[in-house]
Amino acid sequence: MSLRTDLAQIDAANASGKPPVVFIHGLWLLPSSWQRWARLFADAGYAPVVPGWPDDPDTVEEAHAHPEVFANKSVGQVADHFGDLIGRLGRRPAVVGHSFGGLIAQISAGRGLSAASVAIDPAPFRGVLPLPISALRVAGAVIGNPANYHRAVPLTYDQFRYGFANAVSEQEARELYATYAVPASGEPLFQAATANLNPWTEVKVDTGNPDRGPLLIISGEQDHTVPWSIANASYRRQKENPGITEIVTIPGRGHSLTIDGGWHEVAGKALDFVRRFH
Repeated sequence: MSLRTDLAQIDAANASGKPPVVFIHGLWLLPSSWQRWARLFADAGYAPVVPGWPDDPDTVEEAHAHPEVFANKSVGQVADHFGDLIGRLGRRPAVVGHSFGGLIAQISAGRGLSAASVAIDPAPFRGVLPLPISALRVAGAVIGNPANYHRAVPLTYDQFRYGFANAVSEQEARELYATYAVPASGEPLFQAATANLNPWTEVKVDTGNPDRGPLLIISGEQDHTVPWSIANASYRRQKENPGITEIVTIPGRGHSLTIDGGWHEVAGKALDFVRRFH
């Protein structure tokens, strides 16, 4: 998605006078994965803004034709990119992020940029210590080969089935893979894997900022990529903040919970939280 398109969304949100909500996707997805969420929030009276990561293509087809555009996108670069876009809004938005987007949402909140935040199955940051076997298996698809640090790495169907779509039927898993899955930058996974060893890591969140705003963490009960132990460890770090911090588990759901047939339940939880504060 081009920067011009992102800026047009921001201009429209500012012109609407409605409270803005920014949606941030994670690895192996595109902004289009939020389309149904954006409609739901728009119908609820919000101005949705769905920007891409730097150089995101517009479509899954373009992504597969030019996978190289995803390479060499670091957590710091992506966080600064969204920080710049959020700063162009006329008022602080609610920020909703999934997976590495959930990490970026927390980084943005720690910078005092958001009115409220929802982090869905968020990638871990420095200080979050659990490393469950399932999460290591998912990350291993990338970090098992050091050359992937500078590459765009696609998931095979079997890797997607395990990491994203383990809690849906085989038919739905294949539909989700065909509809949504794209290559992703390998660099953030290497950064996350070494965050607790690197004092200068970009994968860090200012959990103590009193301007962080209210935060909800949503965890899919059956998520292999970001299991409950990681989500709960993030919550324990965040609840030290003077602001409101909550966590909720969605039973029977995996990492695809924002895009699969049960997306509406998850979006409803996020919308209810945002409505309380924004």
